[in-house]
Amino acid sequence: MRLRNVRGSRESVTIDGFVIQNPAQQKGKWNETFQNDHPIHVEIGMGKGKFVLELAKNNPDINYIGIEKYSSVLYRALQKRMEVELDNLYFIRFDAEYLNDIFDHEEISKIYLNFSDPWPKERHARRRLTSKEFLKKYNLCLKKDGEIVFKTDNRALFDFSLEENAIAGWELKNVTFDLHHSEFIEGNVMTEYEEKFVQEGKPIHRLIAYRNEVR
Repeated sequence: MRLRNVRGSRESVTIDGFVIQNPAQQKGKWNETFQNDHPIHVEIGMGKGKFVLELAKNNPDINYIGIEKYSSVLYRALQKRMEVELDNLYFIRFDAEYLNDIFDHEEISKIYLNFSDPWPKERHARRRLTSKEFLKKYNLCLKKDGEIVFKTDNRALFDFSLEENAIAGWELKNVTFDLHHSEFIEGNVMTEYEEKFVQEGKPIHRLIAYRNEVR
């Protein structure tokens, strides 16, 4: 369950130097923010930040941006962020619905979607981060050889995601319904949710989506 009412969290994430306060002003200029021309990878819905922090520590030649909608959850990630010295990681408190307001055409090399809200009611399908509506947004800001890496424990959401990628004309690779018992497990970085689900014996589903050509 997401934490949404941590006292002082909203104030903390608006004054901390690791959180970009006006991300729309950085559109097309994110490499200037990082002061280099390294690839930019984005995690949408980063939760408490374990995943993106580990990636940033292990890959100093890649720039990372973690996006989280809720201040109280972002606050937990900030607590972890302040314990390490990194110059390749920033956070944004932002709603991914408006992703194209903050990232320019072909500005991102990879997008991570980890254990996203399944929005189980059919009338909310457009809100799912793997819907064809969101795939259109990713199509605009991903580089031509860019990828989306999606993991979930929710089989219904995973099946939906497979269908939506096909409708949108995306290609898929390394698709697995049980990541931790597959040939694709090497190099996998786990989130907090993933660690919990694996301990409970739940299978983790994963896919990588890409395009043969930009649409």
